[in-house]
This record gives sequence, structure tokens and C-alpha cells, in this order.
Amino acid sequence: MVHLPTLAAAFATLLTPTLAHPSNAARNALMGCGTEPSAAFLAESEQMMALEANSTSADFQAAATINVQTYFHVVAKSTAASGGYISASALTAQLAVMNENYAPYGIQFALAGTDYTINTSWASDGAELAMKKALRKGDYGDLNVYFQYAIGGNLGYCYFPASVTTGSNDFYYDGCSILYSSVPGGSATNYNLGKTVTHEVGHWFGLLHTFQGGCTGTGDSIADTPAQASASSGCPVGRDSCPSVAGVDPITNYMDYSYE
Repeated sequence: MVHLPTLAAAFATLLTPTLAHPSNAARNALMGCGTEPSAAFLAESEQMMALEANSTSADFQAAATINVQTYFHVVAKSTAASGGYISASALTAQLAVMNENYAPYGIQFALAGTDYTINTSWASDGAELAMKKALRKGDYGDLNVYFQYAIGGNLGYCYFPASVTTGSNDFYYDGCSILYSSVPGGSATNYNLGKTVTHEVGHWFGLLHTFQGGCTGTGDSIADTPAQASASSGCPVGRDSCPSVAGVDPITNYMDYSYE
């Protein structure tokens, strides 16, 4: 079982920024980047790119809206806002951002449930598998988002789609972990409009960073994404980190790191 089809070229051209853990995931730090997607996943992305390059518009047809059952899990240190306890109104605003960002591409998220857990270890990304075995809901096609107090200095991380067996550890690892202060109105400077979830869910659908592979190779495996040498910071309009290749850096793409 795998996630919904990769969004490919459509979502990769979205405007607006933001800022995925074991093998087959990418983890993004507030400053810099950690684990890269697995070699196997990159190979699959390149194969898909090759198939799309050999297709014509006649091979594609508009699909009905894709509705993703979504579960929000707030994992806090305490019931205080300063401990990571997110209000219902902030979660409502977060869901609205997700739906607004994905609506042009026929994807919507339906909130199927919200739960709150007070656990100081889990809130700081300790015992990840135990936490997810206790909290995860739905099947592999359902999205689980864990809002946590701290994620090792990261804004968030999410698992790329893969073939997994229901009930396996990989099945439970699936989902996105998000820094609680990055939700709309949160305290994460320059990253508090809710777009971190938009970015991480992009990984959940199979999208890579815009700067994957730097100035050479197939990059993010999306043909019309300009090559980008490295992640951007701030809002560097006109940045061209690969001057020998056409196009300036796609700093307004959700899958880059520029400010929201």
C-alpha cells in the first residue's frame, strides 16, 4: 500500500515558501538540512520523471478531488501554550492553510480527529515509534500530523511514501512531525503562517526539495523546476545559485526553505 500519487509537476510549481527521519525521509533543520531521501526513492523519482517526459497531454486527464482523511495529534509538555499546547482555533487555521495551498491541485484535507497528549518525552521527539504506535490512526492513505514542542531544532520532518505492510514499524513511522510554534500565529520567527505543514506534506506525497542534487543531474525530478545549488534563506529575490543553467532559484516554491 502506498500514499496517493505523487503530485509531480503540479504542486512543485506552487508559490509560497517554508521549510522530513530514518531511511526514506528528509529532516529539515531551522538552519541547514539533515538526512536525505534514500537512494531507492531518488531512483524511483527519476523513473517517474522519465515516464512523464515520454508522455503527451493526451495521456493525462483531470481527476476528481482527492480527499485526504487527516488526524491531528498535539503532543505537549503541559496544558500551557508555552508547553506546546495548541488551541483549537490555531488547528482550524492550520487546516485552512493546508486546504488553501493544495486546492488549486485538486487535493483537500478533511479533519477526521484531533487528540491531545501530555508527555514530556514524546513532546521533545523522544521514543518516536512508541508515540506513534499509541497515537496513529487510519490506514496508510490517511495523514497523521504530530505537533510537538521540540523536534531537535527542526521545523518538521515527514516520511516519503513507500510500500509498507499494515502494522509494521514503517507503517507506524509514517506521518509528519511539526514544531508546534510554526502553526498560524505561532512564535517561530519567519515560519509561523502554517506553511511548514504544507512543505512536509509535500514530502509525504513524494516531493523532494527544490535544491535536491544541486546544479547537476535531475534535481527534484520535476522538469520545470529551475536548478538550485542549495537551500535559500530569507527572501532572496533574483538569487541564481546555478548561473550556468536557465532560470533563477525557485524561492517561492513550497519545497524550498525561504521565509513564509
